[in-house]
Amino acid sequence: MSWEDTATMMQKHREETYAAVEPAIPEPPKELPLNVTGVPKQLLSENVISITESPPQTLIESLASGKLTSTDVIKAFLQRAGLAGKLVNCITELLPQRAMERAKYLDEYLAENKKPIGPLHGVPISVKEHVGMKGLDLNAGFVSWVGRVAPDDATLLKLLWKAGCIFYARTTEPQALMHLETSNNIYGVTVNPYNTKLTSGGSSGGEGALLGLKGSCMGIGTDIGGSIRSPAANNGLYGLRPTAFRLPTAGWSATMMGAEHIIPVIGPLSTSLEGVKVFMKSVIDQQPWLYEPSLVQLPWKDSSKETLLRKGYDGRRKLCVGVLADDGVVKPHPPILRGINTLIEKMKSNPDIEVVEFPPYKHDEAWRIISPLYFADGAAEEKAAIEASGEPFRPLTNFIIKETKAKELTIPELWQLTKDREDYKAEYSQHWNSVNTTLPGPDSEELVSIEAVDARDKMVDVVLTPTGPGCAPPLECAKYWGYTSQWNLLDYPCMIFPTGLYAGEEDKVEEGYTPRNERDNYNYELYKPETFIDAPISLQLVGRRWEDEKVIEALEFMMEAAKMESS
Repeated sequence: MSWEDTATMMQKHREETYAAVEPAIPEPPKELPLNVTGVPKQLLSENVISITESPPQTLIESLASGKLTSTDVIKAFLQRAGLAGKLVNCITELLPQRAMERAKYLDEYLAENKKPIGPLHGVPISVKEHVGMKGLDLNAGFVSWVGRVAPDDATLLKLLWKAGCIFYARTTEPQALMHLETSNNIYGVTVNPYNTKLTSGGSSGGEGALLGLKGSCMGIGTDIGGSIRSPAANNGLYGLRPTAFRLPTAGWSATMMGAEHIIPVIGPLSTSLEGVKVFMKSVIDQQPWLYEPSLVQLPWKDSSKETLLRKGYDGRRKLCVGVLADDGVVKPHPPILRGINTLIEKMKSNPDIEVVEFPPYKHDEAWRIISPLYFADGAAEEKAAIEASGEPFRPLTNFIIKETKAKELTIPELWQLTKDREDYKAEYSQHWNSVNTTLPGPDSEELVSIEAVDARDKMVDVVLTPTGPGCAPPLECAKYWGYTSQWNLLDYPCMIFPTGLYAGEEDKVEEGYTPRNERDNYNYELYKPETFIDAPISLQLVGRRWEDEKVIEALEFMMEAAKMESS
């Protein structure tokens, strides 16, 4: 069977799962606008719209109380997810039979026991395809891997299932799982619902596009270089890249399994910040380290009971936000800078928030270290998986493997890069400590006790920074990873959030700008205001290692101060 025949077979299977949905998925009109986010309201019933546009926290309450049945909710999401798939190509398959059986069981359980089965009772959760589901295909975007079947559910899915959720949709990912867009030779290209000339992001771009069209309210993505954050930002969503070893990863499929130089993570995307919180709490409250001993035994800290932010003398929460608007390597496009400046101005009026400049520290050095560590075998596994079927290399696979000259590392070279990684982590931590305090920076040989100089009350709590050098880029143009991979190298938790702003013609090109380097020039030349119309302007909030909950609370605090909507 040729690779084209395999792709046709998988696409036919997807169409069969669409056809099994009841009520039937409507067909979109042949002529569509670039922004298709308004199309579902034209084609779906008011009831379906009401259910699918409810934030997760509202659905949880309605399902737990019996105001909504799990059956009605999953029917609505199946129909809207199918429509999303037809609009932006974000679905690999729907699971109507499995989902409806699960919904029936949950409805019967609630009727009999007068209580929900768990904190996620009846909540629909979509799943990136390479996260294993028992008995289903696990191809990870490679044509030659079609036919591999997951022997069991991934550990994370088992825990979410125990919490009461329903899995109903599987979503697209790119060839090799190493793009900041989503395109493979099985299903084609997943596009951005806000502007279909732009990318939905990657590698969890199917999740991003599906949630962007509200065909899901909570989904599962993975991240080794920006793969949760890029889709969340490009589609105006909330997305968390947790600290490594907080959530279980057993049961997913990818190349380079077992590599420890850069640890991939798994995490949530959601249409609301509360959705991210309940996802994390529902899993960590089940003590996942009992099933995967590599996970850190770190219970979820509930900020609603006691603040994780520092307290001033008057007992009020205080927050110091460091602003890293430009990493010094590639300057962000005008819409991103407008988004940062708008948020800063809103926060400055709040007496409990201090906004300070956070200078970048050798971000080009971070890419020098991390880029060869991504493919320590010279991308041998990726090349073998692609060549086994005869499928062509996708443009961004070619870019990240061939144009960046992935090289097989010798053992001494790997050791040296690992040492460089650890040295950089230590230097960056010292840099963070020194911002806005009297503590010495990484160039100092002096080691001063943080407690001795009473610097904790002045230290930056979180860093506000872009997710990328622009809004969602045009297809095949997402070539700069620095604003996300930086934090993978450091293993810092990152929270993506929408500002509520969108790119427009008012975001003029900076005339007379002299690019700093080749990558900066590429990004500068890419920007044309008319190209990015309607693209969401999203930002990234970064915390220190293991401070996942603090990042979330800081974002809640900032949103309250800036009067931003949380869903």
